Amino acid sequence: MVERIMLMGPGSTGPLNARLIAAAYRDEQEATDKVLRLGSAIDAYLFASPVPYEFARKAGVLTMPATYVPLGGASLHEALLRATLDERFEPTRASLDVLGRADVVEAYSEVDLPVDGIHVHEELTSTAQLTSFHEGLWRRKATRMAITCVRGVAERLEAIGVPVIRLRPTNAGVRSALQTAGLLGAHHRLEEAQLGVVIVDVPTLRDSTRRSTPRYWRDELRLALHRLLLQEAHRINAAAHPVDDHTFMITATRGSLVSATEGFRQPPFVERIKAELGIAIEVGIGMGRTTQDAETHARAALSRAQATRQSFAVDREGRSLVPAQRAPQRQTAEPLRTKGRETLVRLSEKIAEEDGPLVVDAENAGRMLGVTPRTARRLLRTLVEEGLAWPLPPNRTLQPGRPRQLYRLIVEKLDKDKAGK
Repeated sequence: MVERIMLMGPGSTGPLNARLIAAAYRDEQEATDKVLRLGSAIDAYLFASPVPYEFARKAGVLTMPATYVPLGGASLHEALLRATLDERFEPTRASLDVLGRADVVEAYSEVDLPVDGIHVHEELTSTAQLTSFHEGLWRRKATRMAITCVRGVAERLEAIGVPVIRLRPTNAGVRSALQTAGLLGAHHRLEEAQLGVVIVDVPTLRDSTRRSTPRYWRDELRLALHRLLLQEAHRINAAAHPVDDHTFMITATRGSLVSATEGFRQPPFVERIKAELGIAIEVGIGMGRTTQDAETHARAALSRAQATRQSFAVDREGRSLVPAQRAPQRQTAEPLRTKGRETLVRLSEKIAEEDGPLVVDAENAGRMLGVTPRTARRLLRTLVEEGLAWPLPPNRTLQPGRPRQLYRLIVEKLDKDKAGK
């Protein structure tokens, strides 16, 4: 399917000069890892069907615009036509997965087929659960065939003798999806090019002017802070300069600020400045059509953040900027503890084999677990949330960029668990 999209790609995105990058997979659940590997080099994601899109969306890894090739409408009509022309299939007594029931009823009505014998599993679950859904209905003779969106489900059903048709997108659907993805990517590029301003206010410098603090101390702190902000600004291709005794301004683009804030989820520069200078800063980010507009919005965002301790960024209309990445769905407490404990066990076993220290960073943890550093960073944060690790102060470095975040693994809790058992 990915190859088919790539071959159809040239000229299918309309007037947009888009370049397609293939990311093929053996199983739809690999979509999450593919998105993480591609990172921020992509302007928009086009998934081959709603199945891999849903896996990536539920995992919370989509930080760029995304769409998928639809499997309803014309694709379902094509599947029903194939079923009608083949005597092995009986489309009026069928089970369908992933698609919404309203879409299925509409498609059946459009070709004058009754829906009384139709069973729909709308939720995207595991391959095994979807296979069980279709197989159970077929064995109870409630259905005579299955229509599935998932390749793995089709293969399993064929192996046990269930008549099955796998939905496949039409050429028109692929072309339409390519054009949609191209437009999403172009819009994202325009969004990234928006002008953005960051206002950094330093309460320590602001308050020290009211006290009898030595001037040389304030000047040294201001110079050290300016140097750090210049390094951080250089890293994201921005410009930094002081505004007054306790305020600095960084001029950048929205695209560079998205990467510096993890999609407007965290204020920029705060962690490094606190780690290296031991002071807290307050940050406001604003977008605008001009530098003056962006600065006005940034100061408004700063005032709002100081008052509410929540939103620190506003768009060019003055509205709060929500995080670009969807938050992963919350799990129940018990599965979360189990997952974190398994991660800690695997890391402790690898460390024992290498006779290394109980301190790791995302790079080392990723190597030991066989995952990307970004995935490892998420797993380490899970350990911190569960009390199975604690973050150490980042290493000081003379190089520009974010210092390594180290984590101390609390393997002692594994021993306590064994003792308790």
